[in-house]
Amino acid sequence: MGYQESWSGKINRKLIKKQHIIDVAAGRVKADLVLKNATYVDVFSGELATDDIAVAEGLIVGLGSYSGVEEVDMTGFIVCPGFLDAHIHLESSLVSPAEFARSVLPHGTTTVITDPHEITNVMGESGIDYMLAATEGLPVDVRFMLPSCVPASPMDESGAELDYRDIDSYFTHPRVQGLAEMMNFPGIIAADGSTVAKIVASQAHHKKIDGHAPGLQGNDLNAYIAAGVYSDHECSDLEDALAKLKRGQFIMIREGTAARNLEALMPLILSEKLFDRCMFCTDDKHPNDLLEKGHIDYICREAVRMGADPIRTVQVACLHAARYFLLNNRGAIAPGYLADFAIVDDLKDFHVRTVYKKGVRVYHDGIVADFEKPPIPAYLEDRAHDTFHLPVLKPEDFAEPRRKAVIGMVEGQIITEDRGYADGIDVHKDILKMAVIERHKNTRHIGIGYLSGYGLKSGAVATSVAHDSHNIICVGCSDSDMAYAANRVAENKGGIVVVKDGTVLAELPLEIAGIMSDQPLVQVNQALENAKAAAHALGVGTGIDPFMTLSFMSLPVIPTLRLTTRGVIDVNTQQFI
Repeated sequence: MGYQESWSGKINRKLIKKQHIIDVAAGRVKADLVLKNATYVDVFSGELATDDIAVAEGLIVGLGSYSGVEEVDMTGFIVCPGFLDAHIHLESSLVSPAEFARSVLPHGTTTVITDPHEITNVMGESGIDYMLAATEGLPVDVRFMLPSCVPASPMDESGAELDYRDIDSYFTHPRVQGLAEMMNFPGIIAADGSTVAKIVASQAHHKKIDGHAPGLQGNDLNAYIAAGVYSDHECSDLEDALAKLKRGQFIMIREGTAARNLEALMPLILSEKLFDRCMFCTDDKHPNDLLEKGHIDYICREAVRMGADPIRTVQVACLHAARYFLLNNRGAIAPGYLADFAIVDDLKDFHVRTVYKKGVRVYHDGIVADFEKPPIPAYLEDRAHDTFHLPVLKPEDFAEPRRKAVIGMVEGQIITEDRGYADGIDVHKDILKMAVIERHKNTRHIGIGYLSGYGLKSGAVATSVAHDSHNIICVGCSDSDMAYAANRVAENKGGIVVVKDGTVLAELPLEIAGIMSDQPLVQVNQALENAKAAAHALGVGTGIDPFMTLSFMSLPVIPTLRLTTRGVIDVNTQQFI
């Protein structure tokens, strides 16, 4: 009886709320908020329109002539739907989810689709739980795609291994949209049972499956898409994108910190036939990029600068991702949609003046409204701050008398190339030693290889941000400095360290799972920029992000060569070399 009364009360409250919405829409009672004289982007008709925008109960309820309890004149501005990021790893910002939200609100972002596979590779299911708790109730709506590859490849060593049984219960969470980027495309193509089972599980819950298959072609691409993979964000050239579009995939045009594909994929936005299957994403976004450039607003600005129609650009930035993820009440300004607004000066610079989330002003003229940081259960906090389990390292741990493969960096890309073999460090030829040290389970595994194209002339650089398993990755000119740098990362419970001759030149502690900081973005960015300057002073090329670039050298799902805790791997053949 108690349950029936509770259910009845809930229905009654919803009924009263719905009646209020209808009364406001019909003009019988005042709206909670009215944006008066609003010129807004009509993403359905593809034009600018001017009306009053009435808001009640967090929803847009009417377009026309309205009065409200609160009225704000929009003359001289343009109202856009809140921007959506179709694919991001919040951990890449290097700050907590709450601080991330505080950082993107000034850029008009009101919804992001995150894949927490960085922290999940460190903490397993506890990582998913941590991120769900840390994002609950934030003024940016954080939706989740469940990590599909923990670890990213069977060739890697993570802090956990998740199969479909481990993630299945999460599909029923109200903020889970589906299965995140299926990086193990070789496993899908080979019809590996444990890999395909994750897709089957997601489809059983009627959820989306995102892809990650750079350069996949022919029957392999057919097999990958036929398995049920609906999208791809790894297209770095037009040919790759067109091949996937023609086979029915949606394309996430990525413009982040590590990979910038907007310019190469601009023809998609310029095409009337293709642009409606495209959306914007950042994938990875470092602090300096967020502070100096922006978020989705920056992509919009760049797209228009490259010749895109401004209205079409807003459609790609808002409606298309919402439609793809079946978030049917956002991405547009129309009755029944969430009152999420990014109010800009114009559709050229996309300078965001004000942001509303569900009808509440959360940002205005440089000031983010105060909000409470979501509470995180103590056991998850403790777990997140205790993720390093490895012995103290010695220089001899990095000794390697045998010839090892040389991983060649490619300028401006995160792909690599095979540059033969080396039997030692040769700074003059830009051949440096690189190591990946397992740090989760005290296995004492250390993979050794060589790196070309980084430019370091002395000292060492180490970081625990090493995709996707987030072991410690270190590159240096001497075994002693490499050992010192790696030990310092472990002492700090994670982070970035630049050393020379046994002295720390700069560092950024990342105490949350070894990949995020508890500190504000500005403070994190300052420490990060100091570390970059120190690395560049030691010879790292000025056009290279010393840490973002290094972090991808251990990711065994992007061609051609990568370094794992067990050695150098050829990604194309999934064989150690």
